[in-house]
Amino acid sequence: MPDRHPLFPRSSGVLLHPTSLPGPDGIGDLGAAAFRYVDWLQQCGQSLWQILPLGPTSYGDSPYQTLSAFAGNPLLINLETLVDEGLLGAADLDARPEFPAERVDFGPVITWKFSCLDAAWQRFQIPALGVQREACDSWCAEQGAWLNDFALFMALKDDHQGQPWTEWEAELVSREPAALQAAADRLSDAIGRHKFRQWLFARQWEKLRTYANDHGVRLMGDLPIFVAHDSCDVWAQADLFLLDDGGRPTCVAGVPPDYFSETGQLWGNPLYDWDRLRETNYQWWAERLAASLALVDLVRIDHFRGFESYWEVPAGETTAINGKWVKGPGREFFHAMAKALGGELPIVAEDLGVITPEVEALRDDVGLPGMKVLQFAWSGPDNAFLPHEHPRHAVVYSGTHDNDPTLGWWKHLADPATRSLVAEYVGHEVHEPNWVLMRLGMMSPAHTFIAPMQDVLGLGREGRMNLPGEGSGNWNWRLTEAAFDDPAGERLARLTWLYRRRADQTEAAIVEPEPTWQISTGKDNS
Repeated sequence: MPDRHPLFPRSSGVLLHPTSLPGPDGIGDLGAAAFRYVDWLQQCGQSLWQILPLGPTSYGDSPYQTLSAFAGNPLLINLETLVDEGLLGAADLDARPEFPAERVDFGPVITWKFSCLDAAWQRFQIPALGVQREACDSWCAEQGAWLNDFALFMALKDDHQGQPWTEWEAELVSREPAALQAAADRLSDAIGRHKFRQWLFARQWEKLRTYANDHGVRLMGDLPIFVAHDSCDVWAQADLFLLDDGGRPTCVAGVPPDYFSETGQLWGNPLYDWDRLRETNYQWWAERLAASLALVDLVRIDHFRGFESYWEVPAGETTAINGKWVKGPGREFFHAMAKALGGELPIVAEDLGVITPEVEALRDDVGLPGMKVLQFAWSGPDNAFLPHEHPRHAVVYSGTHDNDPTLGWWKHLADPATRSLVAEYVGHEVHEPNWVLMRLGMMSPAHTFIAPMQDVLGLGREGRMNLPGEGSGNWNWRLTEAAFDDPAGERLARLTWLYRRRADQTEAAIVEPEPTWQISTGKDNS
């Protein structure tokens, strides 16, 4: 076997956001199902669990538009654990509504879980829990650099019925010290409640991460390059973004018109003032990356190309047509990150879309693996996403959270020419396109392969996690408990062994799972 990359040994894993786990409270969380999922990954020979961003979501429920780049999503807090710890009584869960098992109905889930977390906060005040309060206070003091602003931001947002921060009183928008202090005094209980939720999330996440690492599973997180305008980050660090005097963006992020959209994509995120960030040696970004890597072992940075050049659209535009490319911070930024974090960067570059030679040079010069998505590979034999073109230093996916699951792609999107080329490439008629792409990914020379859980389970369009451009109906897919016993897990384990991606697979010790399935079922899923 070739020498292993120190950060990226030959391995494979599965993409599944924790909200998609099964459980009784309407949304996946950090409880028993998360630990069972780690066990399942280990049993299947997987050594990576990729997730989406973990921050607290807002309107639209997107993990890519969060209220903070540092905070955790309190909806992931497991309630049974709070009962075990005496922070809730068993009777507190008796009023649990009947939630759908295969999707997240965010509105009722938010109402239910926040009511339980409020009850836990009230119980947290009793004298008998003094030791836990000391632990919480100690953690809050350690995290104060971001937590104090976040808790005040959330308390003020609650106090203003969820309005964006630019709609608050002028003295709060401009963060006048006297106004902030008055608000902190008036909203002290709400501030404490939001800090308490973050402490609960951090404790439960750390327990899960330790369990995963102890069982040979590393966690890969996801970091959007841009942050939401209505976030604590922009409110508390307004000088780092291109804003007017009222806190509104003067220009916003997006991507230009392309094959997929005649008007481009207008994301609306505020753009960074890179000149100002450079003056600070990119300190906020270094803190952001450090906070992410305190939660996960590796991190994928979404829209990596924005570090080389980003599409700047004037505020007020209704499409992304009238934008322009502006140079990003480039190599200097990543050199500063490596110095701040003390070594090689455990980062994967999301380099999909229209990628220029300059973007590729930046990725390669700073030593980051890029992404290869097999659903995008079928334009001809010179397509860089085909396995024979893959470099070793890359992460291969059958599909991503933004794509249809492979079976849905095959049924609804893949044209006859694509289907014919896939069959010609693999040398046989395609009956199970999801397993065909997963096999191609497993056999790739690239060091890492990731499959969405939907592809492992053979789900179609009903399993889609996100349809870009749709403002509602996304992020709500969930699996059921039965998935952990699906024979697909044994099949995944066999492929992982066959293409030498198991963590325990060395020349001296090869663990060979028994093949309990047939290569072709004869069933045509086309």
